[in-house]
Amino acid sequence: MSELLSAAQMRAIENAAIDRGQATGLELMERAGQGVVDAVFAEWSALAQAPRHAVVLCGPGNNGGDGFVVARLLRERGWRVDLFLYGDAEKLPPDAARNCARWTAMGTVRPLTSVPDLAALCPDLVLDALFGTGLSRPLDETLAQILGQVATMRSGRGATRVVAVDMPSGLCSDSGRLLVGLDGSALPLSPVDMTVTFARPRLGHRLAQGSALSGKVVVKAIGLDLDALPGDTRLVREAACSPQRLGKNTTAHKYTHGHALILSGGAGRTGAARLAARGALRIGAGLVTLGVPGAAQQEVASQITALMLQRADDGDALGRVLEDARINALCLGPGLGIDRARDLVPVALAASRSCVLDADALTAFAHAPQELFDRLHESCVLTPHDGEFARLFPDIAEKLSAPATTGPAWSRVDSTRAAASRASCVVLLKGPDTVIAAPDGRCVVNSARQERAVPWLATAGAGDVLAGFITGLLARADDPLQAAQSAAWLHVECAREFGPGLIAEDIPETLPQVLRRLT
Repeated sequence: MSELLSAAQMRAIENAAIDRGQATGLELMERAGQGVVDAVFAEWSALAQAPRHAVVLCGPGNNGGDGFVVARLLRERGWRVDLFLYGDAEKLPPDAARNCARWTAMGTVRPLTSVPDLAALCPDLVLDALFGTGLSRPLDETLAQILGQVATMRSGRGATRVVAVDMPSGLCSDSGRLLVGLDGSALPLSPVDMTVTFARPRLGHRLAQGSALSGKVVVKAIGLDLDALPGDTRLVREAACSPQRLGKNTTAHKYTHGHALILSGGAGRTGAARLAARGALRIGAGLVTLGVPGAAQQEVASQITALMLQRADDGDALGRVLEDARINALCLGPGLGIDRARDLVPVALAASRSCVLDADALTAFAHAPQELFDRLHESCVLTPHDGEFARLFPDIAEKLSAPATTGPAWSRVDSTRAAASRASCVVLLKGPDTVIAAPDGRCVVNSARQERAVPWLATAGAGDVLAGFITGLLARADDPLQAAQSAAWLHVECAREFGPGLIAEDIPETLPQVLRRLT
């Protein structure tokens, strides 16, 4: 799994390398600039074949210093380079100032005190080295207009390639959110073609607007010692799935791989639970049983084969079903119904089995979230979408919906961690940038943007299958955080494998192809 770094964590790694004498700040800046040039030529080979024209936008910090290096390296390759500086050259940090001086020996620094007509320059490449990870306030009107002009150049005829260093300017690198004025106003940003960053991706490349606006994210090594990364609970990682965890022992039997119980709603409301159950079975649970009320028994029996069926009319009946100690994972919520959820969820949680609560099982306690939190235990996983999250954690959701006026801004990572701490269990906040957090602070992001984008996953029942995937992995004895992240990652991979036209029933049926590819 790859780590996702905050701006502070990246600075700590860089400072540790400098303090240990592994590299100077000037050497790191040179490597960063060379990494940007290499990434550009690797992505667009035509740009490497003949001298072209670049516009380089440099900012007042070390990100601007990277821009000076890129400008110099391109000029040395015969490129025409127009370089613009936002800020006072006399106030640049020492390493950036050194590279500014090296650039001025071969070119001109033009101040960004007004909005230049960049389109008239007709560049092949625009480099955004204004702020990178250092932005902590909204862009001023001048910069907003300049970036708006760059966006127009990118989409016009003879389109200009736009590359950002570390982070597209205007975005908070820790949250991926667009920093706006106190009144919430800001000019909308457009995606860049590519963002080149160093050592590891930033959180903002995978979250909120950053996951959509960063373009292709290319990570370049610049010789940093990643052993300087902080401990596990402070790091955020990208979701992954180990194929070894999904294998089965040739000497095992079905009960070795667990017995999952999925609770269904009443007649006419069983489809969601059947989707979840199919997902649990496909992902490898040894047995999966649907617990249904008597009124829905015939409906479900006519729809299933490999799944098992057990009557569970109410909480008392569920208690009797759970006397079977071999049932080790439960799923409640998909199509369950609010009243039935209020009756069954307390019984399920009292059994202290691994438990996924989704959909109606969450909404049923929106009027009194603490009533639910008081019953939860460490083997539970909550899987809300944004609306359900706001009903259970209204104060946390309010912080996330408030305008991001300063950086580091409150993020989906912050929200999910806070929710997991309050609920004392794993919380999976669904979305294109799904975030999964444990009560101890461990956190994983599963991004379905850029090369992993799967817009066709926005289809009825897809979340029910995800709940089933998690339940199946819990039945197989995965710990809750591992089960949630593996399920979320596989969920996206199934959608990528199937492609457009996907409906929820296709997701579990595509899983075998994904697993074969993994192994």
